[in-house]
Amino acid sequence: MSILSRGARLSPAISRRIRRTPYTSRAISSGASEFTVVNHTLLPKAYRKTVAEDYWHLKTRVQIWDVGCQRQVEIAGPDASRLVQWMTPRDISAARIGDCLYLPVIDRDAGMVNDPILLKLEEDRYWLSIADSDLLLFALGLAQASDMNVRVAEPDVSPLAIQGPLSSEVASAVFGDSVRGLERFKFGAFEFRGTSQIVARTGYSSQDGFEVFLDRGSLGEMLWDAVFEVGRPLEIAPGCPNLIDRIEAGLISYGNEVTRENNPLEAGLGRFCSLDRDIRCLGMPALRILARRGIRRRIRGIVFGRGSMPPSDGSLEVFAADADDRRVGTIASAAYSPSLERNVGLAMMEKPFWEAGESVVVRTGDGQFEHGEISELPIK
Repeated sequence: MSILSRGARLSPAISRRIRRTPYTSRAISSGASEFTVVNHTLLPKAYRKTVAEDYWHLKTRVQIWDVGCQRQVEIAGPDASRLVQWMTPRDISAARIGDCLYLPVIDRDAGMVNDPILLKLEEDRYWLSIADSDLLLFALGLAQASDMNVRVAEPDVSPLAIQGPLSSEVASAVFGDSVRGLERFKFGAFEFRGTSQIVARTGYSSQDGFEVFLDRGSLGEMLWDAVFEVGRPLEIAPGCPNLIDRIEAGLISYGNEVTRENNPLEAGLGRFCSLDRDIRCLGMPALRILARRGIRRRIRGIVFGRGSMPPSDGSLEVFAADADDRRVGTIASAAYSPSLERNVGLAMMEKPFWEAGESVVVRTGDGQFEHGEISELPIK
């Protein structure tokens, strides 16, 4: 779903059920030309430059992203750890306050429900920074059905991302030099305009970066302006999750490459599943059965064609190289990589055609066939 901005305002036809973020007005005034909707919230999808221009800028400079759509599900109370563990096959018992953990969340049949980043705020308090599905309702249902002593809520927290190789220069200018000491997938509390704000060394890109979990919406425009002002000498620009960058990095998008029809093993997230540990997870019995039987499909990278492919509004079919009529996979997301000078994609491939180096044929959006190869992730 895409929504075009009209000049300096959003179309009045947009329902009030679609939420703005504390940064929406700044995104529009900075040139946002298109929005999508994630978690019932606006996400800038494009600015007035091409995806390739945005890609090169992200890889060499620094960007500011309105990712307020990345909502938080707060789980707090005596049974908080129990509920979080009940939702994920990743063992969280060793998590410490200040840790960020990437988690597959699964249902009873091991189907993927979400893939959030967990922030451990206190021993009995967590945030799940979610992808595009109603994890709040899933967590509420589990808590109430199990009569857990826990509170599940969505706090008024709106992340703002600072991404790119120069992101630490910008973050330190806003939050102090100590923010540079944050390790990857760690967070801390930092001062901003007399308030304490959580800043994590995370982000939905292959570059270095930070996410500010702003818990006071009234400070949104002030935070955007502060980041932008200190970033001007470094050629900061507004941006958004870049399709080329995330494909090359192998960053899956829930609802695109992965849905509840897939399990974490198919999604390439086996390393985040503690199959050999004694943990209480709703979908662990089903996941262990799948692991024993072996999966029949898996997310892989794919590189194909020598020229930029034509636009496509749907998935692309992948065929065995030795038999054009045998479909062996589907590409959910694809783009032309200007650094590789080839098209790249994330494909759900059947066994045994997922092996790196396997030759395949891709049918592009205009019906043409291009030769390609399966790649490990990240794509290099």
